[in-house]
Amino acid sequence: MNVVCSKCGFVNEGAVKFCENCGSQLLNESPVQIESNYVSPIEKPDGRAAYVIEGDDMQFVEIELEPNETVVAEAGAMMYMEPGIHMEAVFGDGSGKEGSDLIGKLFSAGKRVITGESLFMTHFINKSEIRQKVAYSAPYPGKIVVLNLSEFDGLIICQKDSFLCAEKGTQIEIAFQKKVGVGLFGGEGFIMQKLIGNRNVFLHSGGTVTKKELKNGEMLRLDTGCLVAMTSSIKYDIEFSNIKTALFGGEGLALATLTGPGTVWLQSLPFSRVIGLIKANMAGRGGSKDEGSVIGKIGLGGFFDNNS
Repeated sequence: MNVVCSKCGFVNEGAVKFCENCGSQLLNESPVQIESNYVSPIEKPDGRAAYVIEGDDMQFVEIELEPNETVVAEAGAMMYMEPGIHMEAVFGDGSGKEGSDLIGKLFSAGKRVITGESLFMTHFINKSEIRQKVAYSAPYPGKIVVLNLSEFDGLIICQKDSFLCAEKGTQIEIAFQKKVGVGLFGGEGFIMQKLIGNRNVFLHSGGTVTKKELKNGEMLRLDTGCLVAMTSSIKYDIEFSNIKTALFGGEGLALATLTGPGTVWLQSLPFSRVIGLIKANMAGRGGSKDEGSVIGKIGLGGFFDNNS
């Protein structure tokens, strides 16, 4: 039998005395029978923090923490939290695997500076005796993706600005690209991020997110800014387009090539495109169909429009 909490409406399974959602004591609530296919609005994989993702284009993730459970997040990502949640700023990734000595902590923090991230990360700890919630919001329109690292051999490589938050124990390290071409033209430079562990991580990307499964030897070509994350088995390289296309097509000089086997996650609207469009409009050159080409960049596109 199941008991519905009169305060929050949560359906508690079994003969429990306290609501598993809000912690209120269940006194006069009558047991109810619910359908066998009932699904709780909070997803709770075994041994992992419960969470729910709200919103459509401007999403946020609400995570429910057990007593003494911790989430690690980027500085400034928190949206709201309940009274029992306490914040602690920490050096580095906060995984606890950088060592307890000062040198180890400084080295861990220094790696984050190289990736362009904040020197500090924040621990959100539930120090109460009941479950408490904390939420993190996406920095710009897009989708939040939840990845269980244990399902991908404990390692995901991602954009250096896509990490939103993760369960404590996740290591966030730098991933250098070995080839010069990838470093110079790959959009993310020589450095991306490695997320290591066996817990859930939450990534954010722009626009719509799609997941692609590449078979052994199968190749996918894409705009360099559209890559969100990939498994470690994916081979990442750069393919150069011809000069005519680069100068007049507006698609750039290089494309990223991803070769399987493995999984990749792509985004439809890289934030760099949004920034580029804003800059173009501020300069009075935005909105033309050839804004990505050399003709558009030097202003000749508007000249031809005005004299046609």
